[in-house]
Amino acid sequence: MMRVIKFSAALLSACMLAAAAQAQTMPKEELVFLTGEWKGERFADGRPKIPDDLLERAGKIGIEEAWQVLNNEGYKNQFEGNWKMVNDSVKVVGRVVTAQYMPSRPDVEAKIKERGKAQGRKGNTNAWPIETLTKGDVYVADCFGKIAQGTLIGDNLGNSIYAKTGTGVIFDGAARDLAGLADIKGFNAYVRDFDPSYLESVVLMGLNTPVRIGHAIVMPGDLVISEREGVLFIPAHLAEKVISTAEFIGLKDKFGHDMLKSGRYAPGQIDNQWTDEIKNAFLKWLDAHPGESKLTRAQLDAFMEKRTW
Repeated sequence: MMRVIKFSAALLSACMLAAAAQAQTMPKEELVFLTGEWKGERFADGRPKIPDDLLERAGKIGIEEAWQVLNNEGYKNQFEGNWKMVNDSVKVVGRVVTAQYMPSRPDVEAKIKERGKAQGRKGNTNAWPIETLTKGDVYVADCFGKIAQGTLIGDNLGNSIYAKTGTGVIFDGAARDLAGLADIKGFNAYVRDFDPSYLESVVLMGLNTPVRIGHAIVMPGDLVISEREGVLFIPAHLAEKVISTAEFIGLKDKFGHDMLKSGRYAPGQIDNQWTDEIKNAFLKWLDAHPGESKLTRAQLDAFMEKRTW
């Protein structure tokens, strides 16, 4: 009996240590399960790792075309608009790192900070997600739309984020130090508003867990793309399909505009299923515009055979 008790105590201790090591994060097995459609490389914590070349291509596609592909695939809850920005000419594109904040209560916050301190974490809990960021990541935080005392970053944390990621942030909350953030070249933040107050009565309750950003559901490792009208969260397993399809739609539109301006084809010809003559004209147009497309000839042929994209 004593051996059983000792074994149970050791097992309980091990489980407690494993739980503590998660530090508000989702267990790797659960994250892999929920993102199981992704078959590619993952980070050590289980987050899907979309390749860098896809991130580069994603920065050049239109959000409307990407939204259309997701909508056709049945993903209806991936877009959120109504933002304020630090710099509306800079896109925020990358792999999502999520954080969920909640209104604080003293007993819960004390426990979370006690555990974080034991793990070597420093500062307030809004700094902890920044410790996990790598190049190409986008820090996406659900701060329940809080503005006053909901300022998750100022210019100090903004500089740290940009140094680590080369991208920006998307906060269902606020930021402070707008002038300082605007001085960070290449950085952008999508926030609900800016406010001079300090962060108060907010605690980190989830790190790399599913979060809700307005009307959108967001998973760690999603691909986020953005334009002035809003942000779109693309499931990792659909990233390549969305990017390739959006690239083709963009090429098709550029070709169509050129043909319509020149008067070579009528709108009814461009907007309907293409004839072989138009397909050949499109391929010749691509030859005359090198660097426009990353798509293979096989991909182009497959897209041209479809009636809708």
